[in-house]
Amino acid sequence: MVTDKILWRRLDSAGHDACRLVERGGAWRVEGATAFLHNGVPAFLAYEVECDGEWRTQEGAVRGWMGERALDFRIALAHDGTWTLNGLVVPNLEGCINLDLGFTPATNLLQLRRVALQIGQAADVSVAWLDVAAGTLDRLQQRYERRTAEAYWYEAPRFDYFALLRVNEVGFVEDYPNLWEAEP
Repeated sequence: MVTDKILWRRLDSAGHDACRLVERGGAWRVEGATAFLHNGVPAFLAYEVECDGEWRTQEGAVRGWMGERALDFRIALAHDGTWTLNGLVVPNLEGCINLDLGFTPATNLLQLRRVALQIGQAADVSVAWLDVAAGTLDRLQQRYERRTAEAYWYEAPRFDYFALLRVNEVGFVEDYPNLWEAEP
């Protein structure tokens, strides 16, 4: 059953992303597609991330293209905490519970729902971050601090990015300053 859907407009270059959240038997799936310019080259990516009922990533997939380059990524998290990218084990991701797709705001929802912060609480989160341009999966440190029912202070020090994210009642980011904005 589809529980929510959203359309974002990219702010740092031309582009849009359409996403929906689907609930199936107590598990969750985020699925969508985005089209944007990457370094002046058109790109199209379809994505999905499957989570269990506790919002822990089980697997993800990204298919599409950037310019002339075809892309097809399959990501999985095994029960023992091992991450794989296209069947190959990726080291140094111990403790990462969620997949973050670096090209869409959709996957911030997974961390927000899993940590379930109350107003005034904060959490440091390590995620398995997919960089589609480089074809890599590696650790990204993030911090979320819930300021109000609809706002989280977000930090991604690796990218020197710090901002107040505004979310809807489901947890999709509606305002991701300088990067994404939900269409009305």
